[in-house]
Amino acid sequence: MTMAVKDFLIQHQLDLILFMNGVCGALVVMVLISKSIPRRRRHTLLFLESGSFFLLLFDRLAYIYRGDTSRLGYIMVRLSNFFVFMLSLAIIHGFNHFLKITISNENEDNRKVDTQNIERLLNINELVLMFGDILLVISQFTGFYYTIDEHNIYHRNIGMIVCYIVPLVVLIVQLVVVTRIRHIISRRMYIALFLFASVPVIATVIQAFSYGLSLTNLSTVGICMLLYVFSLIDMNEKAEGAKELEIKMLRDEQRHLQSMFEQTASALVSAIDAKDRYTHGHSKRVADYAVAIAQKAGKSDGDCKKIYYAALLHDVGKIGISDSILTKGDSLTAEERRVIMTHPTIGAQILSTISTSPYLCVGAHFHHERYDGKGYPNKICGEDIPEMARIIAVADSYDAMTSKRSYRDPLPQKTVRDIIEKGAGTQFDPVFAEIMLHMIDEDKDYKMKE
Repeated sequence: MTMAVKDFLIQHQLDLILFMNGVCGALVVMVLISKSIPRRRRHTLLFLESGSFFLLLFDRLAYIYRGDTSRLGYIMVRLSNFFVFMLSLAIIHGFNHFLKITISNENEDNRKVDTQNIERLLNINELVLMFGDILLVISQFTGFYYTIDEHNIYHRNIGMIVCYIVPLVVLIVQLVVVTRIRHIISRRMYIALFLFASVPVIATVIQAFSYGLSLTNLSTVGICMLLYVFSLIDMNEKAEGAKELEIKMLRDEQRHLQSMFEQTASALVSAIDAKDRYTHGHSKRVADYAVAIAQKAGKSDGDCKKIYYAALLHDVGKIGISDSILTKGDSLTAEERRVIMTHPTIGAQILSTISTSPYLCVGAHFHHERYDGKGYPNKICGEDIPEMARIIAVADSYDAMTSKRSYRDPLPQKTVRDIIEKGAGTQFDPVFAEIMLHMIDEDKDYKMKE
């Protein structure tokens, strides 16, 4: 270090210490409110930033009262110098603990380093630091590290070399530890930890030959600040990564649930179709026609999706109807008609148990209601019938007329058109009946049939 640089630092040292002292105070508050940092790491950072704050405070007081022979000056010089040495060791001790936490957190699911040996090194550091604390206390009574003369001025003694060796040894061991754990921490955290362990070493060597400077304290505090900033950024990045992973898992779970729902719906439809070979594929075709009507009516994709599944399961109640009635070739008796008219209620009861999709039971329950109120099972009319059911009713009737039955072949397209046109406003909602008529008119080759 050149004399010009040294003189400049000495001249502005107190201002620099005051500035960094204020920054440390602000960081203490920031650490307290930083919820993204894990609790143990946050407590250690709070210890480091608080220690840095008081280290600079006492370092500045030591310079301010240097040479002050008053009673206050006598006390402040001695207290300040003691706390400067003590807090320097305390901060290194805090960093030692920070390394332990980092290893336990980052290496929990990734055993890339020998935790046991590294913790042994850090525990040895603890003993060395305790030895340094004991020497510091002894030096207060023996003057081993420093003395303060009758003019209240601090002077180094022969033991000062030991005072520098203790933190140097600890920092060098910490540097070795940081190098060995680089594979389990982020690149940003590695830089921060490496700087913490290396920069004060360099500063201590320089300060040993530059009396009057606080390079070790300033560099240590500066790296403490940087450690907090990098820890916060690192935790924010991890939180963001965890959030993205959680979103991905939720999307995968939604896709899985949707797949399960579709498979369950298909299984129910297959069970319905298996009861009557003449209505095989009826549910799927009704669902396709219902979606086509809904799309032409301007319904949203979400509504169309609900209409599709409600239509697909509209006949699920037939599971509870006897096969002999469903497959009977002749006309049904009054009693048999009464039985088969219960399938909307049975279907609604089955589907109402699916509480996450309450719309499913709407199609099953109301698809045989008529617009004029003469349908079943509730004989409701007009727009009192849920819109979804009014759409399915048109699609269901259209497919019933255009499919082969045990007692007849598919009806001619013109006949189907006439029946729907005649039923508009009586059997069917006139709006959706009109859309169905338009679809029939577009189907020149009569492809919309079984």
